[in-house]
Amino acid sequence: MITSPGPDLSQYWSTLAPDWPGGFWWHWLVFSVIIIAFVLLLVMGFVYIERRSMARMQVRLGPNRTGPFGLLQPVADAVKLLLKEDIVPNTADKLVHFLAPIVALTPVIMVFAVVPFGDGALLSDLNVGILYVVAVASVASVGIFMAGWGSNNKYSLLGAMRDVAAVVSYEIPLVLSIIGVVLMAGSLSLNQIVQAQGIPFILFQPLGFLIFFIAGCAEINRSPFDLMEADSELTAGFHTEYSGMKFALFYLAEYGEALALSSIIATIFLGGWRGPLLPPWLWFVLKVIIVFFVMVWTRTTFPRARIDQLMALAWKFLLPLALINILITAVEVLAWPEGLPWGLIFVNIAIMAVLVVLWSRKFKLGWGRVEV
Repeated sequence: MITSPGPDLSQYWSTLAPDWPGGFWWHWLVFSVIIIAFVLLLVMGFVYIERRSMARMQVRLGPNRTGPFGLLQPVADAVKLLLKEDIVPNTADKLVHFLAPIVALTPVIMVFAVVPFGDGALLSDLNVGILYVVAVASVASVGIFMAGWGSNNKYSLLGAMRDVAAVVSYEIPLVLSIIGVVLMAGSLSLNQIVQAQGIPFILFQPLGFLIFFIAGCAEINRSPFDLMEADSELTAGFHTEYSGMKFALFYLAEYGEALALSSIIATIFLGGWRGPLLPPWLWFVLKVIIVFFVMVWTRTTFPRARIDQLMALAWKFLLPLALINILITAVEVLAWPEGLPWGLIFVNIAIMAVLVVLWSRKFKLGWGRVEV
């Protein structure tokens, strides 16, 4: 089912052929290069945006020496990491220790194979694209657990096990929050989901967006859920025994995950590449940057949660709300099979506000001293 189609924006973009620019291998090569360049450039941009934004929020300057306005600071950081010595503990599992950063980074890049930068502008338009994203993205936690296990360090292992616990717990509400979008779009293809958004789905699915955003941040260990590398408890957590290029790969994977989450949110909730006047790819990039800025904002605002609070939030709060959201969305889709009316936007926002307030009073995240 496609919601209200909105204005005809075909004048601003044209659908690319599935084999553009001609032939399978050329298509694969061109979009592989585009994806790698997109990830590397946006990750460097994210590092700069986060450091500058947090500096302003904390009333300080941030990077402003290397390059104009400090724009080359991410490049300087990368060069510094490349020149550092690679140290491996004597008692570590050498093979597992070596492979962990690669296993953590590879799935992050693979996610972008189904993310559309324009109408048809993607590596592969899978008819189960959103399931592919969920399945592939979860593999990154295997690399983190490999790092914790292979380092033969109790702090690293504890941080890695926290990551596995978070992924197992938050994967459930995250997947359930997507079902409302799938019911409205009538497709699992990310490109079809974007095409179905005459009205951005965030307006019809505010509760689903909230659940997806919180669960996604918890899965990729963004603050306030960064318990696997809590410096006050675990030194550096899972990557304590990593330095040089291997640490750089983990650093790239962390911001790559933030980029992937921002891209998926922009695609399924904010209309992806849709928008007037500007080129489709530029609309997509702008929406991705806006979502990431919200992540930075929450990191600067909220203190780090405790591990028992992290688990309680997933199972006692997000999971029930995700199930309720599916029920509400299913009723609305059955009631208006030809497209949801504008009036439901205000109804769904009110329902979200009421549910969040009432449900938050039904349970406590836990207080007092807890030994973990």
